[in-house]
Amino acid sequence: MDYQTARSLLVNQGTAADHNPDALLTRLKQGYPPIPGQVTSLLLALKVVFESLQESPNFERELACSLHVLATESRQAFESGQQAGVDWPPLLDEDLSRIAAAVKSIFIGVWQG
Repeated sequence: MDYQTARSLLVNQGTAADHNPDALLTRLKQGYPPIPGQVTSLLLALKVVFESLQESPNFERELACSLHVLATESRQAFESGQQAGVDWPPLLDEDLSRIAAAVKSIFIGVWQG
């Protein structure tokens, strides 16, 4: 996966989620689990973006917003679903923690795991 593909995936899963019924955030907010392979693709995209931006002193607002939204709103949707009795896949909690750690890594420039 190249940087442009990774960036597009993250933006489509983050800020453009309202227009994409299969976006991770959309699915979580509706009480549905991720599509098989979706979290793996997101984690790969996050690693590619991290590696591409590691030496960059700054990056664009749209990408930053998408990363923030993915890290925070996916966790909020997960917790809301839990409170509503949604039976999430067993590893989803850990996957969302991995996404948040990868986003943090991009912002601080040091890989967190």
